[in-house]
Amino acid sequence: MSMELEPVDQKLLDGGFGAASAHAMALLVRYGEVFGAERFISVNSAHIDGCLYHGPSSIDFVRRFVDLGGRVRVPTTLNVAAVDVVHPGWHQGPPDLLPEQALLTALHEELGCVATLTCAPYQRMLRPRFGEHIAWAESNAIAFANSVLGGRTDRYGDFTDLCAALTGRVPYVGLHRTENRRATLVVHVPDVEDTGLARDLYFAAMGYVLGSRSTDHVPVMIGLPADASEDELKALGACAASAGAIALFHAVGITPEAETLAHAAGGADMDLTEIAVSADDLRAAVRSLCPLREGEQVAALCLGTPHFSISEFENLARVVDGRRAAAGVEVYVSTSREIAAHVEQAPDLAPVLAFGANLVVDTCTYLAPVVRETTGAIVTNSGKWAHYGPGNLRRRVGLMSLEDCVRSAETGRVAAT
Repeated sequence: MSMELEPVDQKLLDGGFGAASAHAMALLVRYGEVFGAERFISVNSAHIDGCLYHGPSSIDFVRRFVDLGGRVRVPTTLNVAAVDVVHPGWHQGPPDLLPEQALLTALHEELGCVATLTCAPYQRMLRPRFGEHIAWAESNAIAFANSVLGGRTDRYGDFTDLCAALTGRVPYVGLHRTENRRATLVVHVPDVEDTGLARDLYFAAMGYVLGSRSTDHVPVMIGLPADASEDELKALGACAASAGAIALFHAVGITPEAETLAHAAGGADMDLTEIAVSADDLRAAVRSLCPLREGEQVAALCLGTPHFSISEFENLARVVDGRRAAAGVEVYVSTSREIAAHVEQAPDLAPVLAFGANLVVDTCTYLAPVVRETTGAIVTNSGKWAHYGPGNLRRRVGLMSLEDCVRSAETGRVAAT
């Protein structure tokens, strides 16, 4: 099919903005053709996931654009790396991964990317406005930008994200289009009180069930707590994206494109499929993500997937105040460099460090092996960590409330729930 190219697109393709942009545009045209795009649109920012080292191809791809003299055309941030290069002594994986990752990050910086190295760019940089088109990779960031902020990004993956940054243009497909953002599935959810779950477990489990039961749909939830915080929605979206590749969800009365059910669905005349999530469904999700036995040895507590916000650190400081992790139990909290620097200096957050927490930056601990103790379980209050950690690290992992995680780390044994 023919695709309409605006003058700027043709200029990019013809090399009017340099060889790197021309190469990137040629790849995007092929990408757009696959998805049946009729035209291109401009984006105002990009967030790159291809900066996480997966092998030599990661370096080869970005180096090609550096050699062609490329520079990003929109503000561009970097997702997490494969390792925390600030604390190389914590790294328990192959030693050659450290210099390879450092080189990959440096090459992206040569293109003009900002080395934020966080999976939560919405906590660090200027956030997209409602309706603003962006090209973001990283599944939780996509879900948050689309759902919580009302920005518009499709589900960009490695390498396509960098092409978008180098051109400032993307095919007008997927969740950039209004008609594709309309709710297609109504999901009735239970009250928190009816589940008997702590709030953090409730939102993690809700995301897990939502993702697994909303495949190929844009879900709209009815009944989610009206006072849901951004951090709780972040946790829900991260788990939904992990369990079912959800890139956009709506919550009636909470998210910006769902003032009402009719608003979320794009009109009053609706004939949508409806499902109900029960309290038992959520409790079953928690059980599936926590196979640990009460009293089982605990090796580590890992928090911050997605990266911890300042508000989450403030809550953690209240929970751990006056407490200390047991000898032999490692505690890691992943966050951005900027937030880590704040935590290290803020007197009101001192209990976090006194508890024994190590602040991991630039990566997430379900990706980067940092836990030194090889026996014992790892506890977390992150549904995303509990979903990916066992497969990535070959460790026993259990999803628990923050309070139960802290009690487990404090005693060195899995706490009763």
